[in-house]
Amino acid sequence: MTSALIVIDVQNDFCPGGALEVARGDQIVAPINQMIDEASLIILSQDWHPKNHTSFADNHEGSTPFDVIEMGYGSQTLWPSHCVMGTYGAEFHPLLNTSRANAIIRKGATPMIDSYSTFFENDRKTPTGLSGLLRERGAKSLTLVGLATDFCVAFSALDAISQGFDVNIPLHACRAIDNQGSLEDALRKLKLNGVRLT
Repeated sequence: MTSALIVIDVQNDFCPGGALEVARGDQIVAPINQMIDEASLIILSQDWHPKNHTSFADNHEGSTPFDVIEMGYGSQTLWPSHCVMGTYGAEFHPLLNTSRANAIIRKGATPMIDSYSTFFENDRKTPTGLSGLLRERGAKSLTLVGLATDFCVAFSALDAISQGFDVNIPLHACRAIDNQGSLEDALRKLKLNGVRLT
């Protein structure tokens, strides 16, 4: 087995009506399901935060979503409270075919560290275990899809490249937040680092 499909954060809070909705985020479910039907190794990632997570603007007096603060590991964007453990918002979109998943990687569960990437938390030191899992299964080529293109998908892709994987992102199966030019910036970085955008 040499390829894997990584489905990133297709959760209710990132879809229309959710706490941190990505515009048209639900439109990627059908194409992702088609890819799941055709894939042999499927990994789902799930944002999974405690209520007191430091990335939530509500947990910083006087702060609002999309403010940027400094944490011990660097700059941190503050978000609306989202994907809180055990809530409806943290569940996968109800139409996403999760039945064929080989594994689910949960990220962002540590209160003091956010986690965009499916490979490492934002301190860039704490692994999620995904890299080891993929190597054990013999995966060398990864297809990344999901939400959001300019954050969790992009961070995951860059980490995957740094870990020696070949990475493809089919953009029709992703949607972006695109906050203050974040999508254009992310796509530029992805191309410069050898990620294939199709």
